[in-house]
Amino acid sequence: MTDPEQRTKDLEIARQVIADEAAGLAALARGLDDGFTSAISAIRAATGRVIVSGMGKSGHIARKIAATLASTGTPASFVHPAEASHGDLGMISRGDVVLVLSNSGETPELADLVAHTRRFGIPLIGVAARPQSTLMTQADIAIVLPALPEACGIGVVPTTSTTMTLALGDAIAIALMRGRGFTAADFRAFHPGGKLGARLARVRDLMHGATELPLVTLDTPMSETLLAITGAGFGVVGVTGADGGLAGIVTDGDLRRHMSGLLDHRAGEVMTPAPRTIRPDALAAEALAQMNERKITCLFVVDDEDAAGRPLGILHIHDCLRAGVA
Repeated sequence: MTDPEQRTKDLEIARQVIADEAAGLAALARGLDDGFTSAISAIRAATGRVIVSGMGKSGHIARKIAATLASTGTPASFVHPAEASHGDLGMISRGDVVLVLSNSGETPELADLVAHTRRFGIPLIGVAARPQSTLMTQADIAIVLPALPEACGIGVVPTTSTTMTLALGDAIAIALMRGRGFTAADFRAFHPGGKLGARLARVRDLMHGATELPLVTLDTPMSETLLAITGAGFGVVGVTGADGGLAGIVTDGDLRRHMSGLLDHRAGEVMTPAPRTIRPDALAAEALAQMNERKITCLFVVDDEDAAGRPLGILHIHDCLRAGVA
């Protein structure tokens, strides 16, 4: 077979695998019933954690489901069924809910874990494709996966089944998340690092506070205003009115426009009035977008609830870039 023929065949196989797995997801969505809603209710009622377990490929999916649950506000842990038989059953206690994944429902390594839940009255949610399997008949709540062939073509490689199980775990996590009104700010609390944390950072997290604010009054001579700009290092100074509100700003552009006789002026005569500002609870990404759009390097931070518009801080574009906001 020539290389072009092989590439064509490879693409045909890939498209068929994806189509088979997509068909599995569609069948899963159609088949969801009271088992799913009962599982959600049981997890919501639990005072402990969701313990997710599975063996082999189901174990890999179980780890991901546990991580997704935990990151979206539902306390969860993965327990390996083989390790459970050697002491890790002690990690599962009353108040927990156990979610066990097994396509066949007959995985022998799950026996001790299932027996532990029965002995101590711990709610057990079973996920499998065989309703009459040991796992499903022992479970308090059963979620039946569509009994569709695997996408491998020989019926033995976990593909369609694991894709359906992974999607089911996502559905459980998101239903729980939305039910509790989980917000982007909540999500960031569990993701303070990396790109996600940066994207969800608030202006108040990155801004320079009151002690670093470069401010002058309307009547401040420009000689002093220049010193304030230079000393702060932001390339800009805020100008406050009699009520302490932000009346304007003096930028490099303002200095150039008033270069002739600059030192004979006061800040209020040189400033740009009504400057663009940002709220402290706004996303830093929003502030960065405003700065890029207007080709400016700083935004003063003002609380909308303050009628006077007194500045709380200042955010420089470099603060956003250092934090990874882009």
